[in-house]
Amino acid sequence: MAFMICLIPGFSVAHAQETGKSFVENFASLNKKRWYVSDGWSNGAHQNCTWSAGQVNLKDGTLTLGFAPQKTKDRDYACGEIQTNERFSYGTYEVRIKAAAGSGFNTSFFSYIGPAQKQPWDEIDFEFLGKDPSKVQLNSYVNGKGGHEKLVAVPGGANSGYNDFAFVWEKDSLRYYVNGKLVHTVTDPAALPTHPQKIYLSLWASDKMKSWLGTFNSPGEPVSAEFRRVAFTALGEHCQFPESVACSLD
Repeated sequence: MAFMICLIPGFSVAHAQETGKSFVENFASLNKKRWYVSDGWSNGAHQNCTWSAGQVNLKDGTLTLGFAPQKTKDRDYACGEIQTNERFSYGTYEVRIKAAAGSGFNTSFFSYIGPAQKQPWDEIDFEFLGKDPSKVQLNSYVNGKGGHEKLVAVPGGANSGYNDFAFVWEKDSLRYYVNGKLVHTVTDPAALPTHPQKIYLSLWASDKMKSWLGTFNSPGEPVSAEFRRVAFTALGEHCQFPESVACSLD
């Protein structure tokens, strides 16, 4: 999700060797030691909603991030996001998700670090553009420079049921998976982040980014994205659940 101010120079790539511990989050509860709930701010003028803790809900092992009419500061809508407190580096990042549909909406699973953490802007993305849930957009940013977008198909649609998405981030490659199938590989050093990043799950919308997200129309009812599992497996460690992409890397 590429709209956070970029590049702060002077940080060594040696930081990429740091990593958080492997985990599997099944959302039986929201562990506040692991997760921070975004509340009371937004990512910039492009976003037409304010992050709200009220749009983050748990029930029966499902995390629901919502979007709904709600006057908050200078915006007319509220939306949901959570992010890890820790930063993670090389390894396998995985999510099980049912994305939101609707022109103007963006459901995201991504890793990010940037100026707010006094680091350069590095990022790895899965972005589900609600205008066309049959595909997911992949991308990465290095020192604030992106331009590595690729659209790949999601069989049956990202909004019609739960699908599994993963990326394997290593020093020399970045591999993306949809339902366990390798769909894209990046080896260009200019597209490979090097700094440990936080993991984000979010749902937001924009009425200003029509060329990318499509024209936003105020929904007649609340919109939501659902998440049933998020996992990180550090590089070289054994996989943590049978369906994990990391199992094929052992």
